[in-house]
Amino acid sequence: MSRHKGWAIVLSVAVIIWLIPHPEGVSADAWHLLAIFAATIVGLIVQPMPLGAMVILAVTSIALLGIVPARTALTGFANGTVWLIVSAFLLARAFIVTGLGRRIAFLLIRAFGRRTLGLAYAVAAADLAIAPATPSNTARAGGILYPIVRSLASALGSEPGDTARKVGAYLIKTEYQVTIITSAMFMTAMAANPLVVELAAETSDVRLTWGGWALGAILPGLISLAVVPWLLYKIYPPEIKETPAAAQLARDELEKMGPMTRAEKILLTVFIGILILWATSQLHGIYATTVALIGLSCLLVTNVLSWQDVLGERGAWDALVWFGGLVMMAGQLNALGLVAWFADEVSGRVSSWPWLAALMVLAAVYFYAHYAFASMTAHVTALFPAFLAVAIAAGAPPYLAALIFAYSSNLNGSLTHYATGPSPIYYGSGYVDLPTWWKLGLVISIVNITIWTVVGFPYWKALGLW
Repeated sequence: MSRHKGWAIVLSVAVIIWLIPHPEGVSADAWHLLAIFAATIVGLIVQPMPLGAMVILAVTSIALLGIVPARTALTGFANGTVWLIVSAFLLARAFIVTGLGRRIAFLLIRAFGRRTLGLAYAVAAADLAIAPATPSNTARAGGILYPIVRSLASALGSEPGDTARKVGAYLIKTEYQVTIITSAMFMTAMAANPLVVELAAETSDVRLTWGGWALGAILPGLISLAVVPWLLYKIYPPEIKETPAAAQLARDELEKMGPMTRAEKILLTVFIGILILWATSQLHGIYATTVALIGLSCLLVTNVLSWQDVLGERGAWDALVWFGGLVMMAGQLNALGLVAWFADEVSGRVSSWPWLAALMVLAAVYFYAHYAFASMTAHVTALFPAFLAVAIAAGAPPYLAALIFAYSSNLNGSLTHYATGPSPIYYGSGYVDLPTWWKLGLVISIVNITIWTVVGFPYWKALGLW
């Protein structure tokens, strides 16, 4: 789509909603903010400007038009959750610049990569190991693991085209689906997850914690990680079953890397310390963002990260802008009463349903609506507050409902070749054709929903979430 056509769509959305008379019970300011918010979401999809630039334009418009004061319009940039994701991006950069992420992956491949299925599980374990510290699944799956998977495929004689099905197609599709699962397992494993946390708090007063998120996801997530590589091995089998060359490649790469450096050892220690503090926050009461900043400070003091590394992490500062602006807009929509009005209007239609049935239907619609989105952030921003509010109004336990929509906000990335950041990287490798990508994505989505429902609900019941 051309830039001019994208702008035409964005401005049309803003003008049409702005000119529609606001419903009874909704203030003019709330309705006008909705017009700018909706246009921003459409802008995130059609992208006439980069995401951060689009949000800056929206924030400026809100202040200039007097919908909220400028001081209020800028509050999102001081939000604690926004700075959590900035800090986590910088921690993820440390995994790349020190080489620790690659070392972990190659250690696992050396140990378990003698068979193709074992190789897939080794890559999955590497993804799981670094997921809590990489809030960008694009950085994790695309920046760290994709080059490794691609090198493994080439080492085993599998290239896009006639030899793709030897092993490359299987490994590419498996790691992509694995990173979707690990993204769902930790609050800090995907860029939009902290946005979910903030939207839940701002619009429905549900306070998700890092430990609560991880605890709720750990059992169904591990089962999905066990099932999905095996299932793909059965329904989309590689031609090569034994992969001794992979283990040898890992040994060669580890030999080139040499022993762990001082920087890697410090990073590993800091990383473990951060995980422990995040997981035990209810015992010591240290805010999750403070924990991340402590870890970042340790890396700066020990020179594991330089200030130039920090300044060079464009993803962190981009996230600060778009995340902060979206959080502010969502919070003001709630403060102006629009979310409560929408929940009251829609909940009346499902008020006679049992809450569990209402929650399941809402979650399914929310999940498969991702076919219409090319960004998890856009999906979360557009739909999460409304769906959560309706589910709670229908009687669903607030914390459980928030977690289910949070997990769905990641697992729905399995569907398409444009669903999330790593999608175009892995699909663009050329190993898997488009019809196969979509077909396997649909199958895996059904498998994940089944696992997270059949295993999840009894598990969440045992945790006291409902």
